[in-house]
Order: sequence, then structure tokens, then C-alpha cells
Amino acid sequence: MALSEQQKQEILEQQTQKNTTKRVISPKLEEILYEAVPVLDHGFVRVVDYMGDDSSIVQAARVSYGKGTKKVSTDSGLIKYLMRHRHSTPFEMCEIKYHVKLPIFVARQWIRHRTANVNEYSARYSILDKEFYLPSKGNLAAQSTSNRQGRGKLINGQQADNILNILKKDAEQTYANYELMLNEKYDGSTINENNKGLARELARMNLTLNTYTQWYWKTDLLNLLNFLSLRTDSHAQYEIRAYADVMINSLKKWVPITFEAFEDYRVGGMELSAKSKSVIQKMIKGQKCDFESSKLSKREWNELMESLGFTERTL
Repeated sequence: MALSEQQKQEILEQQTQKNTTKRVISPKLEEILYEAVPVLDHGFVRVVDYMGDDSSIVQAARVSYGKGTKKVSTDSGLIKYLMRHRHSTPFEMCEIKYHVKLPIFVARQWIRHRTANVNEYSARYSILDKEFYLPSKGNLAAQSTSNRQGRGKLINGQQADNILNILKKDAEQTYANYELMLNEKYDGSTINENNKGLARELARMNLTLNTYTQWYWKTDLLNLLNFLSLRTDSHAQYEIRAYADVMINSLKKWVPITFEAFEDYRVGGMELSAKSKSVIQKMIKGQKCDFESSKLSKREWNELMESLGFTERTL
């Protein structure tokens, strides 16, 4: 992870400031506020602001009949009820803002979650950092034969070395051309005093997608939970999952009761179709139930068997 001197100074000033407030705070989240947590080779995630905590969810849920916050055990039961029955509005009462440094191709995937306020580093005004994401060999895999958007077996040996060399060489070459077109080096110096460079908004289009960008990403708790349920899943792309794993740790510190309910009902739980429910009912009663009689698709049957911890699969 690389922080500029300006960013280091900004973080130091933020972490040493003293403010008083009458609003609710989350003590565990306060401990890591503004801290840059490394992700991938040059990226990071840091919480820069938040609003509300578990009690804010409870307060919103009880407003309809004029009740405020009760003891923690009661609050826990209510939050679990809300999560279990997908009563979503109370979770929208909490918000959080992250500062994230990430490769452009991860950002383009991330932005598909259209439920946040985003302000990205502008390459129209500034020069992008000379930093590129290069996967480790442990994450360099071939195309999956069964999943069009997934990875298969690891690529090893000379082939892996060749691929990493191509990725690095291409990124460095396009960045060198980027500087040449701008007529300006990354350190701010001019390449040729007599020539004006190409506009930054045009020169940027030559850069590779593994170039790092940065943004501020603000969302409410409900949509953060939706993001994390998808992006911490084992089927999510590794690179975006690495960011989600860091963010779920901040969720645990921010709203621990909600985190517990989220882990129980969203991450560790499962949704059943009517046909899947019928399969489980027959199994409990000891009745014969196989793929042919279940009326499920092969994928749905295999997913159900995997969720229940059975090894039986239909290929």
C-alpha cells in the first residue's frame, strides 16, 4: 500500500483531532477511524465518517408506536427480527463513508452497485498515480470451464511468469506513453519545455485497467449489507472480495448486533423456493426424494445439496 505524504499528513491530522458531540458514536469504529487498511498490492480502505449505530436502527423501528431504545438484549431481538423478515427501512437510518484506493477494473465492477454516493479521483484534473495492480501467482488462474465469469485452475510455472511480465510491461509502457502525451512526468516535471501536452481528459484513455484510482464511497447500512452479501461471497471475484472482507470488519466494529444478525440470516442462512422447501420436508419425513422427482433444475438441486452439506450432485 502506498500513501502519499499529503495523505499521511491528512490521516495524522484527522486521527489527532478532538471533537465533542451529542450524537451516538461507535467506540470500536472510532478506534480505526481514518486508518488506511491495506488491500491488494497498492490499495486501501479507510472509514472517514459515519452516522448512527445499532441503537439508531432500533429507534427508527420503534418510532411508529413512540418507543425509544431499550436494553441491549431487547434491541438484539428486534434487530434480528428486522433482518429475518427483511424489514429494511430501519437499516437505512445509518450511513458510512469510505475512502478507497482500487484498480480501475475493480471500480467499474463496484460501481454496478448504484445505491451509493460516489466521488472519484478525476484524471481530467490530475495525473493518475504510477501504480498498477499485479495479481499474485496464487490468484492467477485460467478461465473456468463451467462458469463464464469465473476462474478455474491456477496457472503455474513459465506461463504464469510470462503473463505477469506482460501485465507489468503493458502497464509501464502505456503509462510512459501517458506521460509523453501529457508532456509531464508523474513528479510534475515537464518533458519538453517547447511542447504543450495533450489534454489530461484525452491522455487518460490510453491507461490500462489495472491502474489505480481512488474514490469516496458513501452509502446507508442497508445497501452496505447488500453489497457485502454479494461481494464477500466465495463466488465473487477475488479482487473485489478482498475489499469487501476489509469492509465487513468495519461493519462488525460499527454495528455489532446488526453484524451478528447479518452473519446469521444473510451470510450463513439460505433462501428456499417452494420446490426446495418441499424437498426438505420429504427428507425430514423419510420419504424418497431425488433429483428426478424434485422438479428442480440441475443447478438448483446441486446448490440445495451443497447448502445442506450433502455430497450428492447431479452433473
